Amino acid sequence: MASCVISFSGRKNGNCAAIAQLLLGALAGRDKVSHFDCAVLRLTPCGQCEYQCFQARERCPYFSDPVFGIYDAMAHSDISYFILPNYCDYPCANFFVFNERGQCYFQRHPELLEQYESVPKKFIVVSNTGRDNFTAAFRYHTGNAPPDVLFLSARNFDKVSIAGDLMDSPQARETVLRFVGK
Repeated sequence: MASCVISFSGRKNGNCAAIAQLLLGALAGRDKVSHFDCAVLRLTPCGQCEYQCFQARERCPYFSDPVFGIYDAMAHSDISYFILPNYCDYPCANFFVFNERGQCYFQRHPELLEQYESVPKKFIVVSNTGRDNFTAAFRYHTGNAPPDVLFLSARNFDKVSIAGDLMDSPQARETVLRFVGK
């Protein structure tokens, strides 16, 4: 079984990184686990181009950055896990960069979009506030089906989100593992 774990946070040692490490440990022993950490990757947003991707996606001036590799890994996995922080009631910028670059990845390749949408996805959001904006943003990745989302509020585990110690809570770890089926 192939799994893909992506942490969209820009913080190297924050809650999302700790959640990713917990998942990687839980998934150990599977056939293949791909892991992407946006805190160490440089994802280039769309723009400052001449829409070359509309002729051929390989002509995108940012084709060689990690986004295409992430989409490939997700499209060829049996399950994918998205881990995101909540900034101002919306997913972080790295998620939106990934999201908008999907247009280029799937351009003229509806078979890839169909394959990608068929992969089950689980979303873990470190959030002390609203859900609506996240649920709407995730629908793009689930073929408009209701997304499977776990909202982890640090407050519920007597933690402060910016401290990055959410996974120090045994209850928070158990909540994540239960959500991913481990």
